[in-house]
Amino acid sequence: MFDEPSPSAPRSGPPGWPNAVPPAGSPGWQVAAASWLLDLCPSEFRGYPSLRRHLVLLVWLAGHHVDAQLVALRQAYRTIRVDLADRLPEGSVEQAMTDIELEGVRLRAARRATQLIAEALENRTHAEQG
Repeated sequence: MFDEPSPSAPRSGPPGWPNAVPPAGSPGWQVAAASWLLDLCPSEFRGYPSLRRHLVLLVWLAGHHVDAQLVALRQAYRTIRVDLADRLPEGSVEQAMTDIELEGVRLRAARRATQLIAEALENRTHAEQG
C-alpha cells in the first residue's frame, strides 16, 4: 500500500502541486495524494478497492472525471442564458455564469495537479525500473 503520511512533511512541490499533498518522494505523499484525488471524485469512489489500492489507476480516473466536469461546465456556460434566463430572477444568470467561471478555474487547477501527481508516479516507476 502507500507510505503513511508524516505529520511534519513539508507542504510544497512544483507550481500547481496540491497544497494538501506533500512533495513526491516525501514520506506519506502517496496517502495524501490518494485522499486528495478521492476528494475530487464522487464519494462512491472511496468504496472501490481497486481505486484505493492502485494510485496510478486513481489518478487516471480522477483526471477523466475532472475532464468530464470541465466539459459539463463549458456546456452549462454556453447554454444557461437560453435554458434558464426566463426562469431565474434578474441578475441570477450573470451570477451563475460568474460562479461557473470560478468553478472552471478550480477544476483547471485540479486537472493540472492530477497531471503533476501522474508525472510523479511515472517518474517513480521509471526510477524503480532503472
